[in-house]
Amino acid sequence: MQDNQVIKQLDNSISSKYLFEKIQKELTSVYEINETQSIASLVLEKLFGISRSAIILDKNIKGFSKETEKKLDQIILRLRNSEPIQYVLGETEFYGKIMKVSPAVLIPRPETEELVDLIIKENYKREDLKILDICTGSGCIAIALQTNLKNNSTFALDISQKAIHMAARNAIENQSRINLRECDILKEEIPWQKISFDIIVSNPPYIGESERRLMQKNVLDHEPSLALFVKDTAPLIFYERIIKLSKTCLVKGGRLYFEINERFGDEISALFSDNGFKDVEIIKDLSGKDRIAKGSYNP
Repeated sequence: MQDNQVIKQLDNSISSKYLFEKIQKELTSVYEINETQSIASLVLEKLFGISRSAIILDKNIKGFSKETEKKLDQIILRLRNSEPIQYVLGETEFYGKIMKVSPAVLIPRPETEELVDLIIKENYKREDLKILDICTGSGCIAIALQTNLKNNSTFALDISQKAIHMAARNAIENQSRINLRECDILKEEIPWQKISFDIIVSNPPYIGESERRLMQKNVLDHEPSLALFVKDTAPLIFYERIIKLSKTCLVKGGRLYFEINERFGDEISALFSDNGFKDVEIIKDLSGKDRIAKGSYNP
């Protein structure tokens, strides 16, 4: 940071616009221009609590020290190595809540917010719901539902102990009451055998191994493969298993929701229908891709 031609430094203060432009310039070889702008804004907000409007007005950042400079350089280095900004900052926003994230859990996606929004809109008038989130990861779905639906009891499970710890931390920080349990859903039964659930939701691994070649480096190198991929020979393994288990623990008329791979909308719809589910729908996300599957259990 020796470009003294653009630095405005006085009493350990520095130009916010200069830092914004510096971060952008450092990342142009890795990201598109709109991404570099978004990332630069997030970094400055996280480090200095400065807003995008303050950057536009070129407000000076006070207390800019050698230690801060070193920290910023380390962040830029990690970003240049294609590490996702959410992992670099240790958090992301999901449905109005701040979620802590690490390479132990997937970064919540906008399409998952669409899934949550649908569930809330379809169930907001109901009370005393019992909700189960399978493959919870960071806990983002469970926490969003628990805090936005009335007087519910929410349960969540994941195969990863690290994910369970992250979900527990997020629940505490978002003042959400979640019952969490480690569980390999492909090999074990649902832990809460005596509970009949009104809603079961899952965003399970659904990307085929052959689709790796289509994915970005920042996902492949940093996000957990365990939460992303399934074998090409068994692309619906989680849906088949969860539908089978749901039949034993959903109340009559209980609702099952999935996030799905756009390639298998018809197959998942057939799975629902073949197992006694009614009102089956495959819903497109905002990008026009088949992304949500839902049905009511009425045998």
